[in-house]
Amino acid sequence: MKKYLIFCAVSSVVFFTACQDASAKKVNGTAAAASSTPASTAKATGVPAMTFEKVSHDFGTITEGEKVTTSFGFTNTGDADLIIVDARGSCGCTVPQYPKNTPIAPGESGSIVVSFDSSNKPGVQQKSVTLSANTATGREMLRIKSNVTPDPIKQQQREAQAKARQQN
Repeated sequence: MKKYLIFCAVSSVVFFTACQDASAKKVNGTAAAASSTPASTAKATGVPAMTFEKVSHDFGTITEGEKVTTSFGFTNTGDADLIIVDARGSCGCTVPQYPKNTPIAPGESGSIVVSFDSSNKPGVQQKSVTLSANTATGREMLRIKSNVTPDPIKQQQREAQAKARQQN
């Protein structure tokens, strides 16, 4: 049994080391290919940057069941086209609308509209939207928050269900 564990440990080390070397070769190969591009395309190899008007929004106190939206304006302050590949809310109640895979030139602006559905979400809610883009960091984060006042009927139903679970 001891020999088997040693074999597994050694195999794992060899496997991860081999994978790491392959990754380094790919990165170095990409860097070499990028450095051999002509000077006329140098601007295309720059880095885009997203500068937001705001990165968080507080809806304040809303009633359970309300659907609210806000817009996050941004400008590409980098020196290459910005491309937003994906935007995901932290849960199904938070839905972003964004210019997917649409090049945004340096100096141009855009917006990301975020909708929040407060159904079955009583209490203080803090949600986020993660953007995947071709910026230096690769990810940008937007945040929303709200204090959701519970619907009295739904609150009674939740309390009755909790009481029934405690009795079982």
